[in-house]
Formats: sequence, structure tokens, C-alpha cells
Amino acid sequence: MIKILVSDPLSDEGLKILKDVKDFQVDVKTELKPEDLKAIVKDYEALLVRSATKVTKDVIAAATKLKVIGRAGVGLDNVDLEAATQKGIIVMNTPGGNTVSTAEHTVSMILALSRNIPQASTSTRKGEWKRSKFMGVELFSKALGIVGFGRIGREVATRAQSFGMKVLAYDPYLSKEVAQSIGVEVMELKELLAESDYITVHTPLSDDTRHMISTAQFALMKKGVRVINCARGGIIDEAALVAAIKEGKVAGAALDVFEKEPVAADNELLKLDNVIVTPHLGASTEEAQVNVAVEVAQIVRDALLGKGIRNAANYPCLEPEVCKILQPYTVLAEKLGSFASQLTEGRLLELNITYGGDIIQHDLAPLTMALAKGALTPILQETVNSINAVSLAKERGIKISESKSSREDEFVTLIQFEIKTDKGSRKIAGTLSANKQPRIVKIDDYYVEVSFGPEMLFIENLDKPGIIGNLGMLMGKNNINIASMTFGRQVAGGKSISVLNVDSPVSAEILGKVKKLENIISARVIKV
Repeated sequence: MIKILVSDPLSDEGLKILKDVKDFQVDVKTELKPEDLKAIVKDYEALLVRSATKVTKDVIAAATKLKVIGRAGVGLDNVDLEAATQKGIIVMNTPGGNTVSTAEHTVSMILALSRNIPQASTSTRKGEWKRSKFMGVELFSKALGIVGFGRIGREVATRAQSFGMKVLAYDPYLSKEVAQSIGVEVMELKELLAESDYITVHTPLSDDTRHMISTAQFALMKKGVRVINCARGGIIDEAALVAAIKEGKVAGAALDVFEKEPVAADNELLKLDNVIVTPHLGASTEEAQVNVAVEVAQIVRDALLGKGIRNAANYPCLEPEVCKILQPYTVLAEKLGSFASQLTEGRLLELNITYGGDIIQHDLAPLTMALAKGALTPILQETVNSINAVSLAKERGIKISESKSSREDEFVTLIQFEIKTDKGSRKIAGTLSANKQPRIVKIDDYYVEVSFGPEMLFIENLDKPGIIGNLGMLMGKNNINIASMTFGRQVAGGKSISVLNVDSPVSAEILGKVKKLENIISARVIKV
């Protein structure tokens, strides 16, 4: 039975998806204190949260069985991503579930800010009728600067364009060609700040984005600019914003998020008439709540059942159809890494991977992660998995390089792998057979045709008569059946290699006898 803990409220539609799986036990325990969560998380394979639960380093350290953390929402600032990665825990979120909801809330805030709607409503309810006090401004022809042009930023842009606004965007990963195709002008942050009448932020909160809008940035802005934050508290320096508003640089601000939530009653921003605020409502629509609950339940379910990993923050996010294409190559990559690692001696220094053929059009990070896992598993055993393999390699000073080759080869797709240690190096290349089975086609400079088996015998020998007979007789005497035998050589009579797939384990005693056979240079058992 796979146990799943839901520690924040999740809609019934999402819970049903998990409860419908007979092998799942779903426990809903909300409003847990940190110490209570630490005490029980050790019993669960999956943890589902929203923004209230703080999945700290201590919580993750206590989670001895945890495989998956699912965040119903976009932000992951309440999850220690580094600690989870180190422990090999997949962290997934739902970036699409509340996209429309947050974009609509952002536009609502822009409109409310422009026309002083909250202030006018409060005044009118008091029996006042002060039309001139609440004079507003139009959005038409104004420049909206969007900092962070992901899914939500794009949705905001679409809606802003319908009001006749000019949209500017800053995003270091956004190409000018893509921006131009949707009528958006991409520019550097300083330029955007200087040219925008409205500025809205839509980036995650990280060490790089914390206080990315602060005193120096406000100094670059137009006098009378309006600032909106429906993303994450902390992206905008609140103290600097207060100062910019008081000095008249910023005409107004609309904030749905704050550096500390719930926001304190004595927060200086709440005392300013030209600041409108909401209590983190960006994703608070009935539709969004259902969408994120359903999405997080689906991705956690599929991950636990081995049906693919989607929306993972510490694992490449691939579309299902791409996963199907790459899955057999992922198996191949892991087996190549394991095989090569067991061929070498000494301390690992480098893993150099070259991909060629049809697969290079895809994101190959899952293959690299699988190959790293294969290479490290013989050394680290159960402490390594696909999620933390690259991280563990870097910790140990192992350099991993990945490249793509468009050079035509004799194979439709080829993964070439070089492993270097302080005692030497090995090269191995593999591909898939016609029926999608992984196979080795080259070891160092020897062309071979090797299928993987659970127990393999790798032999370096001189190409002399009697090798096959002697090996066959020795295996036969010890009741070990040879499933297949492959040879590779460069010149007749010279050094060659032999790879045997056997149906029974080769003990250290039998391996010692193999090494003593005539014309055998070396031999080792490989298990993949």
C-alpha cells in the first residue's frame, strides 16, 4: 500500500483521483504543526501541499520513505527544493492550473488601481459623493512592462493588448522572435523600467529575484508609474516601494502578495491611500482550485505508478508523447552508465556524453540523469537515483558534459559515453535494436553487438584459438549456461574482447578460474 499525506485543503475532485487507486491510502491531515508533520511524514511515500505547509529541510530529513512532493499551485518557495533534490525526492507543481485565474486577477488589480475603485467604493458606502477625488487614468496607449514572461505573463499580455496597451517584456529566456510573433517588445530590465507606465512582476521567488525591484530600480522608473505584484511577496522590496510612493515616484501600487503573510496590520503599505491590497487571491477562483487539485493529483498518481514524471521542478518536464519516445533511450542510457562504470577502476573524474541521431531534437536531460544514475549506482548503491544523480556527481567533483552531434552515423540514433577516472578511461556506445531493446555497439575501439543481461562477463583476451572452447567448458563444468557470447577485435590474432551473458551468477572462485585460462588478459563480472 502506497501512503499519501495531504496536509493542505484539496478539492474533492482531486482527492477522488487518488482515492480511486486501490493501492493508495490517502490521509488528509490539515493544519499540522511543523513538529507534528515531522513526526508523521516518515510513514508516507507522497506529500501533497498548497502554500500553507512549509516543507523544510528538517521535514525532508525526517521523510525516510518520501518519493514525491506535489504542490497544488505554482510557487515552490515553501518547499526546500535543494534538500529534496539531495534526497532524490521529486518535487512537482501545477504551473497551468491557476494561470488564467492569476492573470485575470492581475488585470483586475490594474483596472482597480487605474480607476481607484476600492477607495471610491468605500467612500460611496460612507454616503460621500466625491467624484473629483477619484479621478482615474485610461489604459489605452499606456505601456505595460511585464517582468517574467511565462504562462501568466503571456496571459496578462493578451488581456492588456485588448485594452490597446503597448506590452513590453523582460525575461532572460524569452527570444525576440517569439515576443515579436505575439506583438510584444522584449527588452532589458533597465529599459523596461524606464519606459513603462505600469509594471507587473510574474517571476518565481528565488535568491536571484528577491528584491529585484528595489531602490535602484525605482529610481529608473517614470514619475507616476503604477506597480502590481500578484506573483510572490519579496520580489518587490516593500520598504523601497513605500519610499517611492511617498516621494511621488510611484503613483500607486496593487499588491496581492507580501514579504510576510498574513500581512501585519501595522505594515506601512496598508496605511497608504494609493495602495490597494488583496489577501493572496491570485489563484482563488472556484475553477482554479479544482484545476490545481486535479492536476496535482494526476501527476502525483502517475509518478507513483511509474507512468511518467510531469511538471517536476527538479526533473525535466516533458510532454507525455516525448516521454514515450525517450523512455527506451533512458533505459539504454542508465545501462550504458552502469556497464561503463563497472568496467573502470579508480575515482570517477568525468562523464562525457554525446548524443546523435533522431533524439537530439528533444530535451535530453532525462537521459543524462539516467546515465549519471547508472554510473554512480555501483558506487553509491541505493543512495542515488535519477533525481539526485547529477547533484551527487557535482558534489563529488565529477564533471558531466553533454553534447549533441548532427554528424551522420551508421546508426539512426547513438549514445556515446566516455568515463574517465584517475586510472584511465573507457568509451562505450549504444543504440536501440529494431524492437527497441538496448544494446552496446562499441566498447573502446571494438565494434560489438551486445545485449544487456542481469549477469555479464567481460573479458579481455588475445585472439587465439581455444578461447571459446575453454570458456564453454569452464562454464559447463560449473553448471552456468551461456545465453549469448559476443566478440570484438581489430586485427586477427591481436587483443580482443568477449562479452558473455550468463543465466547464473559467476562467483569469485569461478571468475578466478576464468582469469587463469590461457590467453585471458583480464575478466570481470558486470551486473546491470
